[in-house]
Amino acid sequence: MPTTTTIAPRASYPVQLVAVARHALAQLVRTPSHSRRAAAARKLARHSLWLSAAGAALVIVLMLAFDRTEIQLMPARGTPALWPIRILTDFGQDEYVLSVLGVALVIAALVAAGMHGTRRALLLGFGTRLQYLFLSVAVSVFVGEILKYLIGRGRPFVGGKADPFNFIPFEGTGAYASLPSGHAVTAFALAFAVSALWPRLRMFMYTYAIVILLTRLVLLAHHPSDVTAGALVGVVGAMAVRYWFAARRLAFAIQADGTIVPLPGPLPGRLKRVARGPSAP
Repeated sequence: MPTTTTIAPRASYPVQLVAVARHALAQLVRTPSHSRRAAAARKLARHSLWLSAAGAALVIVLMLAFDRTEIQLMPARGTPALWPIRILTDFGQDEYVLSVLGVALVIAALVAAGMHGTRRALLLGFGTRLQYLFLSVAVSVFVGEILKYLIGRGRPFVGGKADPFNFIPFEGTGAYASLPSGHAVTAFALAFAVSALWPRLRMFMYTYAIVILLTRLVLLAHHPSDVTAGALVGVVGAMAVRYWFAARRLAFAIQADGTIVPLPGPLPGRLKRVARGPSAP
């Protein structure tokens, strides 16, 4: 969402709501304007290449040397005592994460349309950051789903044995959608995105992502190489979306060496105080 709008303060609420939504979409597709975006693009390409190369090498090593051993050590699928793990793993489900972020975006737009002045600017600034979180997860998940279909790797013990090389490309069913792990994609995209905006939350968010990753292994939903690949897709996807925002001067700034840093923005506690206060005329 934009941090400023050209909406007339005295316009009716529906008109203001439509204008807020229009600006929120328009800012995402406007022409990049940051003078340092080329340096940031080179840095993104370099980091993505190194991450992808290292991640692919690790995935291959795990597939060859560890996947079979790990899944044989896990409790049987459907073990009743694992019910807490089955609840915990849902916190990395892409549908749930995207639904929460989507609802938060809608609420921000509905509230901002009834505000004016500084209060609106603060809330819309937070809305821009919600857009970044939502798109980081959505883009990463979309790429992950394409890779699942193209690769067609069988989940642990599909086919009746521990075979880490059970592949049927383009098969398209859930049984052959193991690589990459969708939960790992979601959790690591969200962890990177939140950490990029609010670095102080980095340890908490990556702990959350690792916990989600481990639940997928315990539940025999994925091999270790699957969750590693999912983490890689999530991080690189969120990095690419961060560059898209930074190039348009949204939520991020680009330093002289191409490093992307978060712009100062409103915190949830301050937004609560803003929402309780009267709207400025």
